[in-house]
Amino acid sequence: MQSDQLSYGSDMSGLICGYVFERNQPGQAIHTKEALQWLQMDQRNDSFVWLHFNLSTVSAEKWLHEHLDLPDEFYETLHEGSRSTRIELADQSLIAVVNDVLHDFAFEASDIATLWLSVSSNIMISARRKPLQSVDRLRNAVNHGEAFQSPAELLTHLLRDQADVLIGIVRKAIKKVDDIEDHLLADRLNTKRANLGELRRVLVRLQRLLAPEPAALFRLLHKPPVWVAESDVQELRQSTEEFAVVLSDMASLQERIKLLQEEIAASVNEQNNRSLFVLTIVTVLALPINIIAGLLGMNVGGIPLAQHEYGFWIVAAIVATFTVIAGWLAFRKSRD
Repeated sequence: MQSDQLSYGSDMSGLICGYVFERNQPGQAIHTKEALQWLQMDQRNDSFVWLHFNLSTVSAEKWLHEHLDLPDEFYETLHEGSRSTRIELADQSLIAVVNDVLHDFAFEASDIATLWLSVSSNIMISARRKPLQSVDRLRNAVNHGEAFQSPAELLTHLLRDQADVLIGIVRKAIKKVDDIEDHLLADRLNTKRANLGELRRVLVRLQRLLAPEPAALFRLLHKPPVWVAESDVQELRQSTEEFAVVLSDMASLQERIKLLQEEIAASVNEQNNRSLFVLTIVTVLALPINIIAGLLGMNVGGIPLAQHEYGFWIVAAIVATFTVIAGWLAFRKSRD
């Protein structure tokens, strides 16, 4: 099968892609009219459908209201302020809010967006406003002929894809931190503490948004809908365990970045102290000549050695002597 060329556009109804699945068969792509025909069928046998919508299209939400009987909680999540990742049960349907990263993710906080899902016994509806990595991985898996037995299996596959995307992000972050640490040890650091701070803030945001809410997930795993098979519940539990491992690695990486920031701050302070010490030494060494030059430069009578044949050399010797004494005292203090 040819590799799927992802298209992030949608039709007039907002449908990006749709698939109908028969038992033990790969998904077949369908368009809006075919999706409407499937939704109007009285006998659907063991088939189920996945419809993926682009909410940036104005008519998408209207189409969902007109042709699908989705729980009110699904529409509420589309407009609520809280977007933490969670899976909840509503009227024997699973309502999921999944945060994901954009395709051109570049460790920016704005590169994180939300995917909303409603999963029932024979329908999975997903909707997003920006193209996301995990859902397009799932889309590619379907296009390459992978068979799915239920909408719950689609959901667990999506969560595993999200965990894989998160693992890739953590690996890239670890590589960046390794490079910064190597440059720091080689005293060739050209990264500012602010850059590490931005990376740390993005990781904190990822950890906060991508970590599934434990309370809702605990209720779901202990009392799943009747149409969710036990194998799907186990897969969902395993995917959450993968999340836990990745999030633990992310927390460790945040501590490592914090230590690097402290190390860079200490290095900068050490350089500043060294520069201040050099400036202090120069000031101390210049102090005798400034004092003596100020005294001898006063326009008053009685300046000593003014008419002496070797007056200049005598004054120079006095200045040199006091300079050596001042330098000796300064360097002895620094050694102490």
